Amino acid sequence: MAPASPIGMEIEEAILRGEVQLYRLDELLKSSNQATELRRKFLEKKLGKDLSALKSDLPFDKIVGRNCENTIGAVSIPVGVAGPLKVEGRYAKGEFYVPLATTEGALVASVNRGCSTIKDASGALAAVIADAMTRAPIFETPSLSHSIALAEWVKSELELLKRAFSETTRHGELVEVRPFVAGRHVFVRLEARTGDAMGMNMVTRGSERVAAKIVEANPWARHLAVSGNLCTDKKAAAINWILGRGKTVTAEVTIPRKIVEEKLKTTPEAMQKVAMTKLYLGSARAGVLGGFNAHAANIVAALFLATGQDPAQVVESSSCITMVEAVEEGVYVSVTLPSLEVGTVGGGTWLPAQKAALDLMGVAGPGDPPGTNALKLAEIVASTVLAGEVSLIAALAAHHLVRAHMRLGRGESKT
Repeated sequence: MAPASPIGMEIEEAILRGEVQLYRLDELLKSSNQATELRRKFLEKKLGKDLSALKSDLPFDKIVGRNCENTIGAVSIPVGVAGPLKVEGRYAKGEFYVPLATTEGALVASVNRGCSTIKDASGALAAVIADAMTRAPIFETPSLSHSIALAEWVKSELELLKRAFSETTRHGELVEVRPFVAGRHVFVRLEARTGDAMGMNMVTRGSERVAAKIVEANPWARHLAVSGNLCTDKKAAAINWILGRGKTVTAEVTIPRKIVEEKLKTTPEAMQKVAMTKLYLGSARAGVLGGFNAHAANIVAALFLATGQDPAQVVESSSCITMVEAVEEGVYVSVTLPSLEVGTVGGGTWLPAQKAALDLMGVAGPGDPPGTNALKLAEIVASTVLAGEVSLIAALAAHHLVRAHMRLGRGESKT
């Protein structure tokens, strides 16, 4: 006699008896909202834990299959605002209030101080200087001579490969291919513009089509994987540091000496000395890759969480070199982020809170013309990183860092 269908039973009891797996609840209940509640209740009963803090009214029916699986709720992160931040960029022009999602006390206050300093100094100049998301499929060939031939073919057939890539998207455009030979293996690093999307999925689909075209024309080549780690995604890599990935963006400000002394409580010379010894000498002595900065990852991570970016891409997106120079009029500070991966459509950018955070900065959804919102966001991110760098380097120079963290990061009263 066939066992009774669990759909006809009390599903929660069927789960407890091991007759229904948690991942099947969305399908069985025809509702990811209900499946989310049931999964959480099952875990509470099985483990004897109170998970009510994870309860959320997010639209899980839209989230599952798009952003997350086996959902049990959501985690809340405090969001602070820094600003106004005055930016004069190619795409970001004006004053912006910047949302920062963080659990680190003193971070928002520090960035806010940097924003105020930049505003008093007449604003930050910012510019996206390159824009291309990458993917690098890997191919195996019979010999080194075949690999060299494949690399030469790829370079000579850019227009053919562009057309193949375009078959998969209306929003993306392949702009460059760079083959790298390693014996019997060839990595083909594809670079593509992706409009207002961060573009990882878009470029991956296009790369599959390009790879198929490469094998079609070179049947002795074997396509091993759509990603060969020469992209490079979610890892600190020299290739991103040198060639860039996503948006390569830079921002600068010159702060008059009077503002440095009165607002930041230090001097241009002291800030330059801290930068030289901490950012350059210390980072070099430690063998840091892409970390010639004070705390760029703090700002990038907080903005990524607030605006629905891929959090794991903070790894390469926070690669940054900060320059600090004492000049005749005060102090010059610049930041350059070679591989900032941001978008205003796709991923988690549609979620209600994240969309509101993007809207706060005037960059929610697609830009007009397409692509301009993502470029605008990149300039805002770089300028916010600049604000964070100005504030922290000044705090280090003035020996104020510990005091600020004791007061704002540990809830202690100011003494």
